[in-house]
Amino acid sequence: MSLEVIVAIGEAEEKARVAKAEAAALSKKLIAQAEESGKLAIENARKKAAEEIRELKLKAGEKAKEDATQLARTIENRKASMLVKANSREEQAITLVIERIVNS
Repeated sequence: MSLEVIVAIGEAEEKARVAKAEAAALSKKLIAQAEESGKLAIENARKKAAEEIRELKLKAGEKAKEDATQLARTIENRKASMLVKANSREEQAITLVIERIVNS
């Protein structure tokens, strides 16, 4: 083998080694970027989920208050209705008792 061939082989091997090292470095850089991007995506998803949960809890609380208020109104209406019926029956009962006393 001539010296030129040996030198050319050495240069080719050196270029291959440099290219391999550059590829490894680029690979590590891309992996690190992908991991960082993944971490950011997970953190953003967590923040979004936490915000959605807060909103849902707030809406659920408001709905519960509305339902409780409506239930209280319904109960008050029933109570008033029952009092009216009770009062009218009380008067009927008093009238009935008075009639029995008078008729006996």
